[in-house]
Amino acid sequence: MPLRRRFSTEKGTDLHRCLVCDIRAQSVCSAIDDTELAILAQASKRLTLPPGTSVVEEGSPAVAFYNVTSGTVKLFKSLPDGRRQITGFADIGHFLGLTNAETYAFSAETVDTVQVCRFLRPQLETLLTDYPQFERRLLSEVTDELAEAQEQMLLLGRKTARERVASFLLNRMLPPASPNQTESEGCMVSLPMTRVDIADYLGLTIETVSRTISALRREQTITGTDNHGIRVLSVSRLTDLASGQTSGQNNR
Repeated sequence: MPLRRRFSTEKGTDLHRCLVCDIRAQSVCSAIDDTELAILAQASKRLTLPPGTSVVEEGSPAVAFYNVTSGTVKLFKSLPDGRRQITGFADIGHFLGLTNAETYAFSAETVDTVQVCRFLRPQLETLLTDYPQFERRLLSEVTDELAEAQEQMLLLGRKTARERVASFLLNRMLPPASPNQTESEGCMVSLPMTRVDIADYLGLTIETVSRTISALRREQTITGTDNHGIRVLSVSRLTDLASGQTSGQNNR
């Protein structure tokens, strides 16, 4: 029987980091049980990245992959003349950079202060070989990303400005603070990104995004908060707007 390396569970060690990770249950790491967690800890390294840090660069060698454990990362593709299309925002639990190709197909940059667990390609390939359940969990992640890409195609191709903004706010809405929270108390929306980022993601101008958000405030569908955030006052109305069930000005 092969000898196993001894791992310390003391505070500050890699294994302790994985044992106390708050988001493990909602990430790919949930596929590895406690008895094998030391292997996962050995294969990854935690990094703290300030806002505006390039995590992945389109066209560069795909040598590392990242599990987001805190903060938000924007994903985008660029044209030679500098124009860009933000294709998504990766939040807690998202896995970045997964590809069979030798180079990354997109770029990723931190929106706020972000923590990630980095896996180098050799370590990740070993995990996929040794732990089929880890591979299945990553396949589920890729499937979810495909579904999100299809939703993005619908959003850009067929939805009006109001429908796009409403859909975006719904997708960014945080879970209720408590099980007893009612709609009348409002639901917070996570918006660490700039209005320019939102406009680039929705395929709109920043003026249209600002005008649409202002209109939703006047209609008392949403409201602002002290920290410049947004609270949804009527989830049902916002849902109707996102699905095109409520008439409104078709700004583009």
